[in-house]
Amino acid sequence: MDTAHAVTISPADLADGAADTPLVDGDGAVDKPVMIVRLDDTPGAILARAVHRAILSDRVLVGLATRPIHDSADTFGPLLEALDVTYASPDPQAKTTVGSPDPDAEVATFLAAVTRNPLASLTVRHVLRATETLAVAEAIDVESLGYSTLQGGPEFARWLADRGPRPLPPPAGEDPVLLARDGDALHVTLNRPERRNAYGTQLRDALVEALQLALLDESLNHIVLDGAGPSFCAGGDLDEFGRTPDTATAHLIRTRGGAGRLVARLADRLEVRLHGHCVGAGIEIPAFAGRVVARPDTIFRLPEVSMGLIPGAGGTVSIPRRIGRWRAMHLFVTAAPLGVERALDWGLVDEIRATGPQRTG
Repeated sequence: MDTAHAVTISPADLADGAADTPLVDGDGAVDKPVMIVRLDDTPGAILARAVHRAILSDRVLVGLATRPIHDSADTFGPLLEALDVTYASPDPQAKTTVGSPDPDAEVATFLAAVTRNPLASLTVRHVLRATETLAVAEAIDVESLGYSTLQGGPEFARWLADRGPRPLPPPAGEDPVLLARDGDALHVTLNRPERRNAYGTQLRDALVEALQLALLDESLNHIVLDGAGPSFCAGGDLDEFGRTPDTATAHLIRTRGGAGRLVARLADRLEVRLHGHCVGAGIEIPAFAGRVVARPDTIFRLPEVSMGLIPGAGGTVSIPRRIGRWRAMHLFVTAAPLGVERALDWGLVDEIRATGPQRTG
């Protein structure tokens, strides 16, 4: 979508209520799910009103700045915080912004993604804002409820139809998770390299069991989690998507049977070592850890919104707490790949380390 054909407003328009019109009509159709706020002029006297309106808005509000902006409290700072993400050139190096040499192109990509999946885009926006100050466990519950809602929606149904019927993945030939203890240290390895360690039922359950054991054993002072094969974890096993008996049961499996809450509880003892493609759950879960180390070949991607869903392994909680909800919104909606250097700059990982070969079992 060309930004010229999107609804574009100024901070003054925002302050005057331009984004306040009803988001849905009487039949439930979404009207203008996203608006661009062009940041050409310093807001000045209308700053407080613009910020207030942005906070109350139901729409996705995307800032666009093609000249230098400052994020100080008396200029754009409060407005950048109130928006959902801002694309800017040059890059002001603020968590509220995504720097780009061509911010217009970035906005066009974002708009096209929202147009394709407006319900998922709006839901991830609302979940990010609702969970910003919640404790981890409660925030994961909110995320999962949003995910379950979208499982019954038309966008995910379209993705399933486009994917077509798929057979269930074969059972693991070996232990899906390997454990090795050395004194007060525990080494946990995801061990389904033939599936690129996809976060399917067997691997998830085995990982949860390992983390529960680590949580109970307070003599373990250091836990390392890594993955065998070419990638740490390629995300949820797509061959299992759409197979839970109902969305209510799926919610309980994701939250009470998932790894995210356990990793968060083990954070101060846990180091995750990433490599290869880390997709969806392959970064959502590690981001809860106290220390995340990535090899130079690591690439991150969060494709769930493009599937009509939102991150469902804790990513709307873990990732914004590392990089801010604004850059998280960019990654979630666009599904754009993130290289390891930028991931380090943003704080998604704590170190880039060229380590030796991964354990292969």
